[in-house]
Amino acid sequence: MVSTLAHLRFPFSYFLLPVYLFALAISPNLGEKRLLWSFIIIHVLLYPASNGYNSYFDKDEKSIGGLKNPPPVNKSLYYAAWALDVLAVGLGWYFINAPFALLLLLYGLVSKAYSHPSVRLKKYPIGGWLTVSLFQGFFTFLMCYVGINGFGWGNLLQAKVLVPATLSTVLLLGTYPMTQVYQHEEDAARGDRTLSLLLGIRGTFWFVLVVFTLATAAFAAYFHFFLANRYVWAFVLALAPVVVYFLIWFYRVYRHPAAANYGGTMWLNFLSATCLNAFFIWLFADLSHIGQL
Repeated sequence: MVSTLAHLRFPFSYFLLPVYLFALAISPNLGEKRLLWSFIIIHVLLYPASNGYNSYFDKDEKSIGGLKNPPPVNKSLYYAAWALDVLAVGLGWYFINAPFALLLLLYGLVSKAYSHPSVRLKKYPIGGWLTVSLFQGFFTFLMCYVGINGFGWGNLLQAKVLVPATLSTVLLLGTYPMTQVYQHEEDAARGDRTLSLLLGIRGTFWFVLVVFTLATAAFAAYFHFFLANRYVWAFVLALAPVVVYFLIWFYRVYRHPAAANYGGTMWLNFLSATCLNAFFIWLFADLSHIGQL
C-alpha cells in the first residue's frame, strides 16, 4: 500500500497544474461545481493514474520525477492505476459531460501506450517527446477547457482556444527533455532512447534554452495580439527566476556534467511550476475581475 501511494506521486500534479490554470484564465463559462470536479478528476485521479501505470512498467530503481528513492512496485499499483482511470472517466461523465469523459479516456490510453512494453512510445526519442508534449500540452489544455466550462466539441474550434492550447505544447517541447536529463543511465539500460539521451547532457541544456526562448516569444506574441502588452511584461517578469536558475545550473553542468542530477531537475521543475502557476492565477484574477467582487 505504501509503495503504491508513493508511485502514484500525487504531489507531482503540482508540476502539471499550469496548463489547467492557463485554461481557467481564459474560460468564459465558469461554474463552481465544474471547477471543483474538473480539478479533482484531472489532478487527483487522472495524473496519478498515469504516474502509477508508468512506474509499474518502468520499475525504476533510481530517482524518478517526484520520487527520489522509489520503492519496489507490485501488482497493486497496476490495479490502482486502472481504478483511478476508470473513476476519472466515470466522474467526468457524471459531473461534467460526455466530451470531457472521452478526452479523459483518450489521455489515459495514450499514457498507457507511452509506457506499455507492447507499444512503449517512451523508447522513441522523437515520438515520445512529441507525444508527451502534444498530450500534456495541447490535448490537456482542451480537456481542461471542456471540463471547466462544460462545453462541447464546437466550442474548441476557435483561435482563442486553439492558440493557447498550441502554446502549452510549445512550452512542453522545450521543458520535457529536461525531465529526462538525470535518467540517462537507467533509460539506456532499459532500451529507452529518450530525446535527452540522444542529445546528451549539454545538448539537452542547449536544446531547452533555444526552444524555451522561442516558447517565451510565442507567449509574448499571444498576449500582445489577443490580450494586452502588460501581460507580456508580467509573463517575462514571472519567468525571470526560472531563467536565472537555469542559466546558473547550465553553467555548473557545462563545467561538471554530473551536476545534471535529480535535485537540480526537481528544483527547476518546482520553480518553473510555481512561477507559471502564480502568473496564471494572477491572469485569471485580472481577466475575470474576481478581485473586484
